[in-house]
Amino acid sequence: MGIHAAIFWLLIFLYPFHEALLAGALGCNWGTRSSHPLPGDIVVRLLKDNGFGQVKLFEADPKALRALGRSGIEVMVGIPNEFLAPLASSVTVAEQWVTQNVSAYISRYGVNITHVAVGNEPFLKTYKGMFQRTTFPALQNIQAALIKAGLGRQVKATVPLNADVYETKNGLPSGGDFRSDILDLMIEIIQFLQDNGGTLTINIYPFLSLNADPNFPIDYAFFSGSAAPVVDGSITYSNAFEANYDTLIWALEKNGFESMPVIVGEIGWPTDGDPNANLDYARKFNQGLFNRIMKRQGTPKRPTPPDIYFFGLIDEDAKSIQPGNFERHWGIFYYDGTVKYPLVLENGQGLVPAKGVKYLSKQWCVLSPETSITDPGIADSVNYACQYADCTSLGYGSSCNELDARSNISYALNQFYQVVDQQKGSCSFSNLSVTTNIDPSQGRCKFEIMIDVGKHEKSVNSGAEGSARIRWNAVVAMVVSAVLLSSTSSAFL
Repeated sequence: MGIHAAIFWLLIFLYPFHEALLAGALGCNWGTRSSHPLPGDIVVRLLKDNGFGQVKLFEADPKALRALGRSGIEVMVGIPNEFLAPLASSVTVAEQWVTQNVSAYISRYGVNITHVAVGNEPFLKTYKGMFQRTTFPALQNIQAALIKAGLGRQVKATVPLNADVYETKNGLPSGGDFRSDILDLMIEIIQFLQDNGGTLTINIYPFLSLNADPNFPIDYAFFSGSAAPVVDGSITYSNAFEANYDTLIWALEKNGFESMPVIVGEIGWPTDGDPNANLDYARKFNQGLFNRIMKRQGTPKRPTPPDIYFFGLIDEDAKSIQPGNFERHWGIFYYDGTVKYPLVLENGQGLVPAKGVKYLSKQWCVLSPETSITDPGIADSVNYACQYADCTSLGYGSSCNELDARSNISYALNQFYQVVDQQKGSCSFSNLSVTTNIDPSQGRCKFEIMIDVGKHEKSVNSGAEGSARIRWNAVVAMVVSAVLLSSTSSAFL
């Protein structure tokens, strides 16, 4: 066999190994609703350093997508619900969206886009049917646009749905079926996804079950197995995730979709903004979740594990708090990429913080020592500060809930001061406050210093090869070297 033929066949045999390098990768959600977002290149490095090979974006954020270019990370690009109506109205609009937000980033920046998420939980009960008429047509038009762009095989369309699209009348997973008001619509969507090689995406939140029901057994929300089990025939469930997921599997089977692949699009636990949103509970839940992912553990009804996109990567201080103050605190990292609590990942690796983050000056805005807390101007100042900055950590049961009155006021004023980049005059508040170089943080309550986004270089991917491609190139190099060495050695025999 000639040397070139030997190299060719060795690479062919090794190619599945290359594919295996990407299999079972950790996935996460990267939300970008932050007043001072981490630069994209720093986030991509954070993803790689912590073994996340898949990422889900809630919208086609240009900076995030450019930073993900040639990174080797698989990307699910989201379409916000407000875009569903125009996308449903015209396939031309869908084609334009795909051209601008999928094709361009694949061809120009080398972004590995694998999915388009059409909408985000559009059938949530609280929306009262607002998106029921537009979601399926938007999905159909996006699929048609992907096919026209030559991406029908490479990029799959999906619709991330909340777990409230299914229910169980007998309280057991085996009683699972889709909600009666959307049953026909769900069957249409799932059939369409199946016909086009797509997947069903479901968001499951045991925390929200606990938050909504004061009688929910708290141990059942975790994976420790210490909760009173739920017995369903021959199957015993010791945690809410498995019971919830298998309720979906039962619903799929009852409607003729036994083999429909499922992605868990969101699952996690927040750390602030609610008594049950704390570091201890988050660590307990998320470590149990990561253990399942690393063990490739499925559920009793479907042993094959689904792809899971953990929620979330980084806190988002500008996210809507309509569901609750905890909405801004889902990250396993704080706003600046620092680690919140230890987690053990693949091969015993702990979380790695973000590198290269630059901050504003080490100074804080606090209530002046001369100001009385009875000053009539304080209430308006605090209300103004919290209107434009994140004060959710001051709520009941939150990390800054135990501050005294003066510190409570100072926290709010400092949040505003940091959000407006410590601008001159932004700590005046009618002469009620002053700046200080002494960190006023207390216990669990951290007085933040914001990221200096102006000092960071523009977030553009350096053009270096992605991690998976680097590994593949290394394999290629080793194979070629081995063959060449073998050839050279045989020449001397």
